[in-house]
Amino acid sequence: MDVHAKAINEEMKLGAVYAIAELAKEPVPDVVNAAYKLKRTTFGRDYILPKPLDPRLLTRISCAVAKAAIESGVARKTITDWEGYANHLREMMGYDNKLLRSFTEMAKANPKRVVFAEANHVNMLKAAVEAKAEGICIPILLGNEERLAKIAAEENLSLEGIEIVNLRHDREADRRDRYASMLAEKKAREGVTFAEACEKMVDRNTFGMMMVAAGDADAFITGVYSRYAEVTKLATEIIGIRAPYKHFGAMNIITGKKGTFFIADTLINRHPSTEVLIDIARLTHDSVKFFAHEPVMAMLSYSNFGSDKQGSPNKVHEAINYLHKNNPEILIDGEMQVNFALNKKLRDETYPFNKLKCKDVNTLVFLNLSSANSTYKLLLEMGIVETIGPIQMGLNKPIHFTDLESSTRDIVNLTTVAVVDAIVQEQIDSNQ
Repeated sequence: MDVHAKAINEEMKLGAVYAIAELAKEPVPDVVNAAYKLKRTTFGRDYILPKPLDPRLLTRISCAVAKAAIESGVARKTITDWEGYANHLREMMGYDNKLLRSFTEMAKANPKRVVFAEANHVNMLKAAVEAKAEGICIPILLGNEERLAKIAAEENLSLEGIEIVNLRHDREADRRDRYASMLAEKKAREGVTFAEACEKMVDRNTFGMMMVAAGDADAFITGVYSRYAEVTKLATEIIGIRAPYKHFGAMNIITGKKGTFFIADTLINRHPSTEVLIDIARLTHDSVKFFAHEPVMAMLSYSNFGSDKQGSPNKVHEAINYLHKNNPEILIDGEMQVNFALNKKLRDETYPFNKLKCKDVNTLVFLNLSSANSTYKLLLEMGIVETIGPIQMGLNKPIHFTDLESSTRDIVNLTTVAVVDAIVQEQIDSNQ
């Protein structure tokens, strides 16, 4: 239909067949493996057709059929910008709403235990109740039972069947001691004593993260009250950063009329050094692939390709040089201004040497936290985009941080991502 074909011929049918066959031979995204509770799937006697929930099918088959129609002479309209056409398909088909829906179905099929640290915040309490009602997760609320019951009554919410853990109550003394012993043992060489660890266990974020670390829960949500700097430091100490990285970050998925974009780091690293920028870029690359997109990445600044050789742009310039040398599999370039990143004609004509030539950028790595955070919030407030996130990248367990002003739906969406994260983590652990 998009090429106004006069007929459906054998060439178009074969185009679809070859596209399916080629896709089956490519690595399967983790989200697809998780959706079907499979171990790492590879092409062979047990896997010759891509799974129906594989979101790559949408663009691969459509593009293949359209190309075959053009090449066989039955098309009345010609397409030349295939990447633009693929983006158009995603937009028209509501790709990213479908992605979130597929994540929701995945979570419903295998709901995980999610700790809601700040359950006495109305939006977080509503999100926990809603997530349970939708079958997304098994919520665990941290807080005082009477206080939570009062808020629930005021908001006409039912807490029936939802576990509440009053971490400061005497009945949790044994668990606090157990968690304190674990933390003191882990941090013994850093001067943390058992007594000090015990003092920390009356803090909801520390206690909740220890629930995940100890295997008493699968994922953790916080952030509507907590200062992110304190919480991220706790996460580093308790959960730890996934090897081989030395830093972790956060990414937002934004969707709008221009398509889908992934932006980082939107929450964690205030003024990243060259070393931190390298880790953010590598983490973002892996995370975008996790969401079944092929990352085309630009590292942003206020200068282009070394035009300003001092200060912060130089950090980006050095990071790009390192990535080009040590991670050639990552399609990334910079530093560049955002208009050059998003306008490929302008970029390619002005800087024809760039490594992203003819490609539409879908992933933006910002120079610092202020620019990344302000950008996505500006677009959100202006009604230009919808967003999922911030999505944590790089910790050993599913610890996720929401924003101070997050709505109930924002927290439910992040909970869905946290559950999928936990499902995939469970698979990775079982395969090791």
